[in-house]
Amino acid sequence: MKKKQKIQRCKSDKIYYAVSGVILTILLVAVAYPLIYVLSASFSSGNAVSSGRVILWPVEFSLEGYKAVFGKPDIWSAYGNTILYTVVGTFINVAMVMSAAYPLSRMDLKGRNVIMVLFTFTMFFSGGMIPFYILLTDLKMIDTFAVMVIPGALSVYNLIIARTFIQSNIPKELFEAASIDGCSDSQYFFKIILPLSKAILAVLTLFSAVGHWNSYFNAMMYLNTRSRMPLQIILREILIMNQIDYSNVTNPERLMQLANMGDVLKYALIVVSTAPILCVYPFIQKYFIKGVMIGSIKG
Repeated sequence: MKKKQKIQRCKSDKIYYAVSGVILTILLVAVAYPLIYVLSASFSSGNAVSSGRVILWPVEFSLEGYKAVFGKPDIWSAYGNTILYTVVGTFINVAMVMSAAYPLSRMDLKGRNVIMVLFTFTMFFSGGMIPFYILLTDLKMIDTFAVMVIPGALSVYNLIIARTFIQSNIPKELFEAASIDGCSDSQYFFKIILPLSKAILAVLTLFSAVGHWNSYFNAMMYLNTRSRMPLQIILREILIMNQIDYSNVTNPERLMQLANMGDVLKYALIVVSTAPILCVYPFIQKYFIKGVMIGSIKG
């Protein structure tokens, strides 16, 4: 068996790796600790959180925060609404971006530069909030499902990324070869472009899904019916307004318990609202890394 050759590093390399390791470790701790603290606090008792005894691990393990969260009927309906808005909105976003990016990546498309200028113009200038609200009112989209997924369906930023990816990674000779075999534009798009664009599709999906999942402004502005509200609106009410009803509580001990539960409830809500996105990310991480490196290397 062949022995593995050791990589010889000079003194400057060793110093560089040591310093880099220390800096990266500090950054890891700075980023990871708040996440660990929030998770630990959500599984701790209200008294332990309010007294500051939670540092790294849960203290006086308790599920009261999660019981309080999932005991609210608004949370379940808001969770369902957010999942629906995210799935449908992400599908529309990715479909719109890829459908526009492919023709704009073709050099034989007449007026492609003018079209890109018009798209880019919308990134910096808009009609404003009030004209946009009037437009949605005239279109009868206020307080409907469509108002959460149709406005902003095409992200120009994502369009530029997708167009660059197709231009940089899919050679035009491939289209010429497919055309000789009788492949139409639509067949080429669905059977060749999309299968070869898994990296950018993963990036677009992640960007769009996170945007829809965290979106609250559109719901706050354009939705009136509470049953249509997404999770972030309910989360905002509890976190910012701290809406806990103490009016029917007469027992002082119970009142203190509810007051201490306020912090636990906030941490539990943060975990509940971020867990789905954190669970999805590991499955598309390898494609995400490829996608964000678009255009960095040319060969």
